[in-house]
Amino acid sequence: MRRIITGHDENGKSIVAIDGPPARSIGEEAGGLYEIWNTEGAGLDASSKKDRADIEIMLSPVESGTKFRYFQINPIPEGISDEAIEAATAEAFEKMGATHHRVDTSRNAAMHETDTIDYIILLKGDVTLILDKEEIRLKPHDVVVQRATNHAWVNNGTEPALLIAVLIDKAIA
Repeated sequence: MRRIITGHDENGKSIVAIDGPPARSIGEEAGGLYEIWNTEGAGLDASSKKDRADIEIMLSPVESGTKFRYFQINPIPEGISDEAIEAATAEAFEKMGATHHRVDTSRNAAMHETDTIDYIILLKGDVTLILDKEEIRLKPHDVVVQRATNHAWVNNGTEPALLIAVLIDKAIA
């Protein structure tokens, strides 16, 4: 994946400030989550050369912040036990500082709830969005507006599924 981040030079002229892959990723063995850009609610400084994605990966944005990322979900390998899935999922949420977001995992080990509004687009693959009381199968280019509800994503297919997400903290949503 290539990111092109624009900005301004010292004369206020538009330039390419960053051109390259995401600075950080996590969980590649399960598909991966790749940070594209983050904001902290402190205003826009288009002349900064700082890579706003080159920070520790956390599930949720900071207060008044946003996250722009893409994530890939691999199919669950055949023969893997529910216990192994739970252990791997718990470890993944711990790595993202998000164990407190796992409020009710009774329907699926990956269920979680954040204090964000998320705009999510399925780019490719066969994915089901699991909610507390419903499930909905998504097709490529379907868009989900996730409004701080408990949910999980499941890859139904045999190929990795690719999704893009923008997470916006509730303070600015």
